[in-house]
Amino acid sequence: MTEEMVFDPVTGEHLKDWGHRPGKQFPALLDKANAMRAEGFGLVRIRQELEGELPPEPLTMSLRGRGEVPFQENIDAAHPDEETNVAQVRETMTELMRTPTVDSGAIMPDACPAGPIGTIPVGGIAAARNAIHPGMHSADICCSVMITDLGNADPKAVLDAAQSVTHFGPGGRPQGKRFTTSLKLLDAFRENPLLDNPKSLRMAQEHMGTQGDGNHFLFVGRSRKTGRTAIVTHHGSRGPGAVLYKNGMAVAERFRRELSPETSKQNAWIPADTQEGRDYWKALQLIRKWTKANHNAIHQATVEAARAGDVGDRYWNEHNFVFKRGDLYYHGKGATPAWGDYAADATGLTLIPLNMSEPVLVARGKDAAHGLGFSPHGAGRNFSRSEHKRRMGSVTPEQMLQAETEGLDIRFHAGRVDASELPSSYKNAESVVAQIKSYDLAEIEDYIDPYGCIMAGDVPPFWKNRKKGRR
Repeated sequence: MTEEMVFDPVTGEHLKDWGHRPGKQFPALLDKANAMRAEGFGLVRIRQELEGELPPEPLTMSLRGRGEVPFQENIDAAHPDEETNVAQVRETMTELMRTPTVDSGAIMPDACPAGPIGTIPVGGIAAARNAIHPGMHSADICCSVMITDLGNADPKAVLDAAQSVTHFGPGGRPQGKRFTTSLKLLDAFRENPLLDNPKSLRMAQEHMGTQGDGNHFLFVGRSRKTGRTAIVTHHGSRGPGAVLYKNGMAVAERFRRELSPETSKQNAWIPADTQEGRDYWKALQLIRKWTKANHNAIHQATVEAARAGDVGDRYWNEHNFVFKRGDLYYHGKGATPAWGDYAADATGLTLIPLNMSEPVLVARGKDAAHGLGFSPHGAGRNFSRSEHKRRMGSVTPEQMLQAETEGLDIRFHAGRVDASELPSSYKNAESVVAQIKSYDLAEIEDYIDPYGCIMAGDVPPFWKNRKKGRR
């Protein structure tokens, strides 16, 4: 037998050996190659014929020197804890700005470190050219806040209704208690190579109407301007977003090894002008739609359970996402877009929560150049959750909760108080508000003063529950 025999087909492995990258073009290349095979052409001749369709040779990109690309600072330090925090944020941002694709950066008043040096901090923004960095929006893609005006509804009745319908903690809703997920949206998931997998599709249904854990919450308060009751939810894209992040990081890692091996893994990127980049960008928009539907589902179920009759405006904004503006991709990690048309459903108003004992700010962005068009997303932290618990000493979480939230109706879905989410674990809210004003990042139009909120609570890690089950 010789290599020219027609029953020896060309495979994807041949194409990869010849320098072709896997993608949507592979089936067409294989069809062309095997049509030539059927006519009796050898592998050498077929390889030569397909050379004209090879992707261009990648240009290796090196890290920039320290300080070569500066970043804008919109943060003050008036306390030793704040000084330490700002120093750490500067260090990690300086390293981040060495990433070859990054064009500019900024930090917000709520900035704090979020990983190894070089990782984009919470409250950080990085604008990249022709590049989408999955690590710069993190696994909690499209973490966001939504508000609904519930008119003159009784705040306690609203909080009770919300508690009866929402879902916190790991995992999704059990069979029989799930919220409806749009079939059209699920079909769109199936059409995207990064979302078309059993895990994403299953979680898109199981996690609809859930809020997860950590700092995610359901808040009820009253507008200082109108006196009307409002509900605010805070959460991201849950399981579907986490799966997309994992898949995106795997794609970005392949490009990192090829384009810039010196770049740290957390800052790997997908070139936006590749098929993989276009697929990832579309997947991000679908995850955004799913997340908005998730917020809507909880709000609408609460409206119905509370029998609220005088429902007003509902709007939302994300603060862990990638936004395209001109020819740059703006990565906001815990940063709120503050220009009016950042998305088709933007209203010009955004929400900035501070902590459970403080108001949620209703703000109008200023599109400040020194903030790359962003404003803060919340209060941030000056030290870690574990450090906060250490500083509590002998004070119990219950005692601290009572002292810090007197007069408020604070509920923890799991039953146990999560001390790392108490007001004292966050930056001083008054200071953050003052910095928003002094740096002219946003105009505060209203304050939603707290009645109470629901949080996940101190939920044991899933592996502890597994261990307990095995015993």
